[in-house]
Amino acid sequence: MIATSVTYDVVFLVHILAAVATLIVLIVMRWSAQLVVRGADGPTLHAHFPERRNWAARAMHLLPITGIIMVASGGADVSIGHAWVVTGIIIYLLAAGHLEVRVLPLEQSLVVTIHRDGAANPQQGRKLVMTIDVLLGLIALAFVVMIVQF
Repeated sequence: MIATSVTYDVVFLVHILAAVATLIVLIVMRWSAQLVVRGADGPTLHAHFPERRNWAARAMHLLPITGIIMVASGGADVSIGHAWVVTGIIIYLLAAGHLEVRVLPLEQSLVVTIHRDGAANPQQGRKLVMTIDVLLGLIALAFVVMIVQF
């Protein structure tokens, strides 16, 4: 479906870049959570867990927007009637819900604890690592679905 229209190709590129950005952000978040597990010192944790909202992780929300634009401009090969498109939407909804309900609130509680106490419990870090792993698993599943296009 690539190289059929300029609109589709530009939106496809933005879709891929958003997916890569999401993956990079989640890997960095997981690495930062591992620092908590390993008992990193206060200044290191302060640097990795700033007191602000994590907008970078929300780059994932560009994926359904660009996906819908591709479906609208793509033609029969990427119509909403394909099982892989519907599956991708379902996986996104699961991943977005997990991000907003589990991952980001856990990260925020770590931020509060780190800035209040100077450190966090390694168990909190492990919990964040596990929730990020679930999210990375969903993203891996979406990647497979988008490549296979069953």
